[in-house]
Amino acid sequence: MEAQLPALAGPTRRAIFELVAGHELAAGDIARRFEVTRPAISQHIGVLKEAGLLAERRAGVRRLYSADASALVGLKEFIDRFWAVGLGNLKAVAEQEFSSADQQSPAR
Repeated sequence: MEAQLPALAGPTRRAIFELVAGHELAAGDIARRFEVTRPAISQHIGVLKEAGLLAERRAGVRRLYSADASALVGLKEFIDRFWAVGLGNLKAVAEQEFSSADQQSPAR
């Protein structure tokens, strides 16, 4: 998670990751979709690869990149812990509000 979070902090790297999440793309195909230089895209790809977020496959002289979503498992588990705590807190507040409202309603 320590490598994935900073790698995804940059908007261009997040966009690259999302772009290759559904299918493989060559570096040139990725670069054409951005208004930055090819060397800059290569650096972004390198950061994502170093973080384990991109898989690389060679097809002849081309390098094809795809997202490796399994690298996000640790990050997802980290975020899910906060989500679970938040939902637990929300449930406790809702139950308390319901209980208070029930006690304040007049008896029929």
